[in-house]
Amino acid sequence: MSLISTLTRRQLTRQIPQLTHTTTRSFTTTVKMALEIKAEITTFNGKLYKLTHPSTTTSTPMSLNLFIPPSALSKTTPAPVLIYLSGLTCSPENCTEKGFFQHRASQLGLALVYPDTSPRGLSIPGQSDSWDFGEAASFYLDATADPWKENYKMETYITTELPSVLFSSPQLGPYLDKERVSITGHSMGGHGALTLYLKHQDKYKSVSAFAPIANPTKCPWGEKAFKGYLAGGLEEGKKHDAVELLRSGIWKGGDLKALVDVGTGDNFYKNGQLLPENLEAVVKEMGLEGLKVRYHEGYDHSYYFMASFSGEHVEHAARHLGLL
Repeated sequence: MSLISTLTRRQLTRQIPQLTHTTTRSFTTTVKMALEIKAEITTFNGKLYKLTHPSTTTSTPMSLNLFIPPSALSKTTPAPVLIYLSGLTCSPENCTEKGFFQHRASQLGLALVYPDTSPRGLSIPGQSDSWDFGEAASFYLDATADPWKENYKMETYITTELPSVLFSSPQLGPYLDKERVSITGHSMGGHGALTLYLKHQDKYKSVSAFAPIANPTKCPWGEKAFKGYLAGGLEEGKKHDAVELLRSGIWKGGDLKALVDVGTGDNFYKNGQLLPENLEAVVKEMGLEGLKVRYHEGYDHSYYFMASFSGEHVEHAARHLGLL
């Protein structure tokens, strides 16, 4: 029986697998849920769901994609989760279609969550004036400056509301293991992954990043974002900077369980936007262990770079989530 059916925002009437995860029987039910399924796609023997929901954090609809591996669909054991945070200008579609995370995740039994990069559809002056600030460029923080602070609350959204919505979903939640979650990201999303991991150590088992903005208070992208989103500017921005967070002594978890990949042909790396060396330096300065930074000759900032190493980042998460 098809899993696709007619949907409304607040109500779902559909045939779904029983929550024991068996696939040989199904039943029809009407339930109320926050998630609306826009599409269901079979890929790598698993299911990719394109979802939306009304966010109480951002006061806007929010989109995300969710990949459930075949092992979770066919067994009673839910899958651990890897959250992927996208970079500037991106939506949930970019990495879903071009990052090739699903291939290795399917083999290992790992679920993937691809959130959006900001609230959308607002009428904030200046929100679409530049590609590196405003819409699709939230920097995964809770803004404190007007006019952004009412809606741009992406730290709270990613760490609190999104997991709550997913894990409490009657249809999708039973496939996901809320106790085993890791986080990764690219560029701005790599910055987000690193900082949210450091600030919310009870929520994630490991972290990885592709070409992250590692020290945003010291680079043009970060300076622009922090001066715009934060009432306290760059000084307040230190609370959202992986290097400064580590320097503050925030990390209490022993081994960092962190993997970072950077391409030496990346123009943003060459122009001082990423600064992974500063991340390496502060880890050494603080006497910490467990950060592996790899420099890949000739690779740039694109999805060609990410797709080349996404399987290894999936394996990094899987190892710390008990799948390897």
